[in-house]
Amino acid sequence: MTEQSEDRADAFFHALADRTRRDIMRRVLAGQHSVSALAAKYDMSFAAVQKHVAVLEKAGLLTKLRSGREQLVSGDVAAVRSVASLLAELEQVWRGRIARIDDLIASDPEPED
Repeated sequence: MTEQSEDRADAFFHALADRTRRDIMRRVLAGQHSVSALAAKYDMSFAAVQKHVAVLEKAGLLTKLRSGREQLVSGDVAAVRSVASLLAELEQVWRGRIARIDDLIASDPEPED
């Protein structure tokens, strides 16, 4: 991976490490919401929700669009797919390790009594 893609992966996983931000992502992937409407869903201040949205936006996982006085938030499906792709890549590394262990076990001769 390049330094830039490593930085992006760090931002993705930092953004998704928080339960509230994952919930916000679920909501905005299902449909566009205003930040005000999102804030009404959580037992925290508007400013706190705004900060969560800012972290997700900085990571590239969602976009904000100003419509009059409201900020409308939408999930970026392509960014979510890139996270899924990164996880799939890590899974392949793990599966390769398991396959090598299986090969070692299969090639190990049976111990004699």
